[in-house]
Amino acid sequence: MSTTLQGQLLPTQGWASYIRNRLVQTLDFSSPNPDRWVVLDVESSGLNPKRDRLISIAATAIEFDAQRRPRISLTDTFEVVIKQPPEIVDMIEFEAIDKNNILIHGIGIGAQQKGVKAEVALSEFLRYVGNSPLIAFHSWFDEILINKAMRKVLGRTTHRHWLDLEHLAAVLHKENHQLPLDVWMQRYGIECEQRHQAAADVLATAQLLMKLWPMLQKRKATDWKELKTIANGLKTLPGRNLPT
Repeated sequence: MSTTLQGQLLPTQGWASYIRNRLVQTLDFSSPNPDRWVVLDVESSGLNPKRDRLISIAATAIEFDAQRRPRISLTDTFEVVIKQPPEIVDMIEFEAIDKNNILIHGIGIGAQQKGVKAEVALSEFLRYVGNSPLIAFHSWFDEILINKAMRKVLGRTTHRHWLDLEHLAAVLHKENHQLPLDVWMQRYGIECEQRHQAAADVLATAQLLMKLWPMLQKRKATDWKELKTIANGLKTLPGRNLPT
């Protein structure tokens, strides 16, 4: 017996897993860690998170002292390349779109073949994150990609505590439209050795949060709930702009 969901045929077991996962997300009343936040970035096989594949994840922690002063912890980091299925890697040689993306993120076919198995990589990522809230630039893209991969191999997703740094920056600067990360980096003089490489982009994103922090302090908005409230002030539809 099977059920059709959004054009995909799911076996009964898959349907049950989907329902269970959605319930877990809906009923997630967990509290985010107030003293450790995680900034992350992903690399993918393309720009459609619902269709394309997760290739790598990089992350670094933001830690707070007793006065709510944040610092980027360069000793508390995570980075993994996820091993792609052999049939996918073989097909890449004939897919121009994958070749183009390899040129951007620099993770070639050989590196993808030598990556960590998805179930191991994603389990380790969950362990690394723990109950720390997650921050990304255009976070909807990262969240969809990561959760799609997790549902496939682990039957679950991350917690619900995500924040889009692009939204936060736009509201604080009273921008009425989305701006790419490069614009914010230029505005704040943030340098990045290798753009579109996950570990480098994570550091640039974390530095942007540090640059925005004085504005948050002036608002007396330095906890997770307050940041979420500010970021939610920018109403945009996910998928309207591609991550950059």
